[in-house]
Amino acid sequence: MPPRGPQYTNDVPCALCQTRKPRRYCPGVREEICAVCCGTEREQTVNCPLECEYLREAHKFEKAQDPNPAAMPNADIRVTEQFLAENEVLLAFTAVSLFEAWLETRDATDWDVREAFAALTQTYRSLESGIYYESRPDNVFAARIAGYVQHKIADVRAKEAEATGSSSIRDGAVLGVLVFLQRIEYAQNNGRKKSRAFLDFLRGFYRTDEQAAVEEAASDPPRIIL
Repeated sequence: MPPRGPQYTNDVPCALCQTRKPRRYCPGVREEICAVCCGTEREQTVNCPLECEYLREAHKFEKAQDPNPAAMPNADIRVTEQFLAENEVLLAFTAVSLFEAWLETRDATDWDVREAFAALTQTYRSLESGIYYESRPDNVFAARIAGYVQHKIADVRAKEAEATGSSSIRDGAVLGVLVFLQRIEYAQNNGRKKSRAFLDFLRGFYRTDEQAAVEEAASDPPRIIL
């Protein structure tokens, strides 16, 4: 009798609970698991890649957190709609830089990004005060993300200065953008140990070279909607 091939999941139990029948392939454990374990272990014990269709679908239906504004970091910094409109390009650039940093550090989670935000905002606060102090997280992932974002901002500033003689990117504007994205992270983070809901949000800003070429050819360039 020939082997059953893909139908083997009817006989082999879920790779996680070893009890229920598997219903889907999990790219996190690289085996078949049941729907219950997918829901309970997702981003808890399983390191879920953003490419997982079940993870992305779950993120769509997760209710955003409603953190207390007074308890948020940098609560004294006011970010207005006018500020966001004036710094839309910088906002998009920073969001893309954060996502690119994650692409270089795939094991990082929203919690690592949160630590990176803490370091970055502290650094740019010091720049605003006129005393430069670079804050570096002890967390290796957070340090890599923060370092990558700082490098990208410094690089675009240098290119702008080379082309025009000066850079229009102010430290205060970078700080405001970072604080705004930091607040979104607090709202998007689903509280799971390995949450990547905020990173999934950032993915919406990211475009591959091929996608960018298609969008550039469109009659109306895409705008950022938050």
